[in-house]
Amino acid sequence: MSKNQQPAIVLADKNECIRVCIRVRPLSTKEVEEGHAAVVEVTQKGEIFVNKPFVNEQPKQFTFDVCYDKRASQLEIYNNTAAPIISNVLEGYNGTIFAYGQTGTGKTHTMTGVEGNNEHKGIMPRAFEDIFNSIKGDSNQTQFLVRASYLEIYNEEIRDLLAKNPKNRLELHEKPDSGVYVK
Repeated sequence: MSKNQQPAIVLADKNECIRVCIRVRPLSTKEVEEGHAAVVEVTQKGEIFVNKPFVNEQPKQFTFDVCYDKRASQLEIYNNTAAPIISNVLEGYNGTIFAYGQTGTGKTHTMTGVEGNNEHKGIMPRAFEDIFNSIKGDSNQTQFLVRASYLEIYNEEIRDLLAKNPKNRLELHEKPDSGVYVK
């Protein structure tokens, strides 16, 4: 490459990049009954503003790749965040969906949803449906091996919630050549 020549830059598809999405859940029935007010506002530009209740100061602003407010449906969140990852998984790539937040912020609702309620079904059951429907449509020509883990890290303990005994603790290990992994 000559001194004046610039290297070619290949931009990854937006579905192949790490994206940080946030979901602001609605107030629970209990919170409404107790008179609590929503303190988080979501904009269309991927910003959220967090107001301190009973304090007259500027709200804190945070910017994310995608923000969903309390009106976002489970299906909308799945289609816009998880479905592209599942599509890549079906093409043979590894995929990770990482849900993080304090207790009570809605991670379990977003990930698992309400069993038996199609409208409130979460990311995991929708992903499993898409994966197994794809396999069913292609099973005459191809053999499949499906592996999935649903890890919970809480109080520095790691558990696989899809294991036969999800209460068993898993161990975190590190290899200098390959990095950190869960046994």
